[in-house]
Amino acid sequence: MLEQPPLSLYIHIPWCTRKCPYCDFNSHASNLPIPEKDYINALYSDFLQEYSKLPNPEIKLQSIFIGGGTPSLFEGESYQTLLQKLERHLNFADNIEITLEANPSSMDVKRFNSYREAGINRLSLGIQSFNNNSLKKLGRTHSAEQAIQAIKIAQEADFKNFNLDLMHGLPKQTPEEALNDLQIAIESEPAHISWYQLTIEPNTIFFRHTPLLPNEDILAEIQRQGEIFLEKKGYYHYEISAFAIPSKMSSHNRNYWNFGDYIGIGAGAHGKFTLVNEKKILRTRKRKQPNHYLESTEGKIAEIFEIPIEERPVEFLMNALRLKTGFSRSMFEKRTGLSFIDVSTEVKNLINNKLMQVSLVNGEEFYSTTKTGYRFLDSVLEEFL
Repeated sequence: MLEQPPLSLYIHIPWCTRKCPYCDFNSHASNLPIPEKDYINALYSDFLQEYSKLPNPEIKLQSIFIGGGTPSLFEGESYQTLLQKLERHLNFADNIEITLEANPSSMDVKRFNSYREAGINRLSLGIQSFNNNSLKKLGRTHSAEQAIQAIKIAQEADFKNFNLDLMHGLPKQTPEEALNDLQIAIESEPAHISWYQLTIEPNTIFFRHTPLLPNEDILAEIQRQGEIFLEKKGYYHYEISAFAIPSKMSSHNRNYWNFGDYIGIGAGAHGKFTLVNEKKILRTRKRKQPNHYLESTEGKIAEIFEIPIEERPVEFLMNALRLKTGFSRSMFEKRTGLSFIDVSTEVKNLINNKLMQVSLVNGEEFYSTTKTGYRFLDSVLEEFL
């Protein structure tokens, strides 16, 4: 039985001072003054169009994530204006999580304080590495010293809930260098660490000019040692690349992984809606180029389509199986509108092959990957295609 999932909001800021060679996100380098006020107005207009389609406008908004690009290029006052307008229409949950991605090179005390005053209560700092040689190879605009200083400024602005983005498997990186990044990171006591492997994506500079990366054995050793280290330091590995103090897991990202709904506003932003009465699940995508997005007056949507019923299982599983806890039978049925019987044969095969497992939690069966299955998640998902 299809049920209405929780609702989140994603806001995309598409500009950066410089495009990183590994980045395949919708970000655009700009040396020109950014049309900040016009873009905030466009975001609000975009939101109103999405709001009019909500099946239940009274639903409480659980989280907001402002990503990019480099959202910290915008002033706190701009976000305060936007958030105040949004709250006129949507009910914000009492414990709503509002995250902003920030680049260490665009930070100062005044700016961090303005974000806090705007209502933003969580930061995600794009550190990537505390090694200056690695930062240079990654094309980052900040130094290790600036990264450490940005963390201190965030703490001084009373941001107790902050995430550090770190990458591993960097060009010529050794396990010792990767662990040193983690050691420096935890010294600042972040609530959350996103620690993910550098991958070479199409349409990036690294795809055309691929640097020398560690071999598979070194990558596996980095992963193994890093996971052990973070666990010893009290960080729970709850998603493939996410580690957190147990009470500080990302509410926003967990909604994604639990196949929740989310409004996506901004250039290139994606969204997902569940229409319970019509038994449909829709996805949306906004116009990608900032100038096209800003100039569009009739609508910001570039694409809207229904997820076919036969594709719902893998759409659900490619998210839910990223979580260490996996999913319950009832969650699968509520979020897809399908019976668990539709995937039971594949799940049974994976359990027999020791790639998935079943456990009892509060009297309910939960399905998750084994340690091997977690490592080879793509192979697990292929079973459902």
